[in-house]
Amino acid sequence: MNPSSRIAVALTLLLFLAAPQLLHAEGELRLADLGDFRLESGQVIQECRLGYRTFGTLNRERSNAILFPTWFAGTSKDLVDLGFIGPSKLADTSRYFVVAVDAFGDGVSSSPSNSKKQPGRTFPEFSVRDMVKAQHRLLTKYLGLDRLHAVIGISMGGMQAFQWVLSYSGFAQKAVSIVGTPRAASSDLILFDAGLRGIDTLNAIGDGEALGPEASAALLALAALTPEFYLKNFSRSDLTRALDGAQEIILKYNLTDWAWQLKAMIGHDIYRRPVASEKEAAGAIRTKLLVIVSRNDILVNPEPSLALAASLKAETLVLHGECGHFSAVCEPDKINAAAAAFLNRRN
Repeated sequence: MNPSSRIAVALTLLLFLAAPQLLHAEGELRLADLGDFRLESGQVIQECRLGYRTFGTLNRERSNAILFPTWFAGTSKDLVDLGFIGPSKLADTSRYFVVAVDAFGDGVSSSPSNSKKQPGRTFPEFSVRDMVKAQHRLLTKYLGLDRLHAVIGISMGGMQAFQWVLSYSGFAQKAVSIVGTPRAASSDLILFDAGLRGIDTLNAIGDGEALGPEASAALLALAALTPEFYLKNFSRSDLTRALDGAQEIILKYNLTDWAWQLKAMIGHDIYRRPVASEKEAAGAIRTKLLVIVSRNDILVNPEPSLALAASLKAETLVLHGECGHFSAVCEPDKINAAAAAFLNRRN
């Protein structure tokens, strides 16, 4: 090998070693150490960590990044396993560099279930705004991004998308909220509070982790789908089997993690300091918005999302299927088509 070739190889190796993010396989779980992270309440998450995965390729202009936060109790792995991330998927990795981030309380990022210094109910309560603040720090300090092409979120992820467009207005060029809300409606609060009270009661009994899945499975099944869906797809005898299946899934979750995320959703309201109304918020938002809701959503009422979309003259897609809050799973073709048209448009 001649001297010039050796120099070229050495420079290539140095550049490779200087970019440690390239050493990770696509989709590999990574944990960003945020240190002691101060929440808006003034409390601190000690030794705070944020889980994330990256997919696709960041372009030369560093302008094609999409953030995809998780839904209630969901993880970044769930986003992949359920088919939301990948080529020609909702988050299209053939066009975009996708950063999937685990929200506080999902058992991957800092949570009551995995904190060594603040375990269980000693873990400080956090807000949706705190989730977004941590994600902003991840993007700017760890990934060196000073802008996003878009934020995409489903359910609690959609709540985070709404918070993003106000907390960091203009940081993302676009945002897509799917069955999310800018603030919990009164009907949402009743359901969230019922779930939280159920967890508190079961924990007070002393056998919460054993009994919790039964009550949680029934509540989730009731609110996540519509009565019409059950009438068409389940006989009376099928319901017991369905609830047993839901319980088996829920058994893998930690109920204190659930409680803390429920509290975050109960307190979610983008119309609070520094803004005080929907009108003020609409005037402060500089991000283009696509709002996707289900008219039959029992779990997250679509009206607050549609009202903000009207104020912003934002694009909307209203679904009318029988899956209600689970429309993202039942009607992916409609959602993907609308999101692709919105995200790929140059303006």
